[in-house]
Amino acid sequence: MMRNFKFLIPAALAFLSGAGLAAQHPTMAEVLTASSPVDWRPLDPHNTLYVELPGGRVVIELAPRFAPLHVANIKTLTRARYFDALSIIRVHDNYVVQWGDPDNRHPLPAGIAKIAPEFDSPIPATMPFTRLPDGDVYAPEVGFSDGLPVARSAALHRTWLAHCYAMVGVGRDLDVQSGSGAELYVVIGHAPRHLDRNVALVGRVVKGMELLSGLPRGGAEMGFYTKTEVPLPIKSIRVAADVPQSERSNLEVIRTDSAAFTALTESRRNRPEDFFKVPAGHIDLCNVPIPVRERPTGAAHSS
Repeated sequence: MMRNFKFLIPAALAFLSGAGLAAQHPTMAEVLTASSPVDWRPLDPHNTLYVELPGGRVVIELAPRFAPLHVANIKTLTRARYFDALSIIRVHDNYVVQWGDPDNRHPLPAGIAKIAPEFDSPIPATMPFTRLPDGDVYAPEVGFSDGLPVARSAALHRTWLAHCYAMVGVGRDLDVQSGSGAELYVVIGHAPRHLDRNVALVGRVVKGMELLSGLPRGGAEMGFYTKTEVPLPIKSIRVAADVPQSERSNLEVIRTDSAAFTALTESRRNRPEDFFKVPAGHIDLCNVPIPVRERPTGAAHSS
């Protein structure tokens, strides 16, 4: 079901009024402080990956609604320990970080085969969608669904994920069916929206981006590491549901269909902080933050 910002604005105003912020132009920090538990949702451990690097953990929320075949492949690869001891092989400045197995050191597990590209999909009637009214140069309509930046075309009856910062995609060759999920990349630079509908996007990094975006850039063409450069090893990748609860990251994401998120977007469209002298009046899809935080003490773990 689509939720339009025009109809969410009254709910956002009610949210601000209830939080004692209606007479102000609240900052994002104030909106988040005024939010309530119902404005947040826990990560689903069955669709969350933990990428363990020497410097810490990167948490990825997968998007099975948009790329079910690729997500299934990635979970099969993960549970077969395919990614363990592989390396990050490419860090392209202002573009992507990529990992995989170009030397074919690890055999693909059984069940991994060519699959449909999943660059886009039909618009399901039940898909939540909060439209961003500011417009977009790459798609007729953009907004948010399940905590992800989404584009869509009513005329084509197609929807797709957008290549914003921290989005996770599947590497492929010229063959559109060559991306199995064995090679993944994360956007670390300015949103490469020209890749939309040309590569399958499978999720978003919700924590640990600094462990990827701060890596040394590769010295070869397209940011690949040369033979003399030491790639960063991947200690392991696990599905969160397979990790003991005591070792899980207890995170929650703001609900993008909530009044709090609408108020947050308004706070970023025209920044109220004293530093800003000229209001922008608009906001780009990829400039709307989708906050993630540690779940409050005492909140139940999801299973």
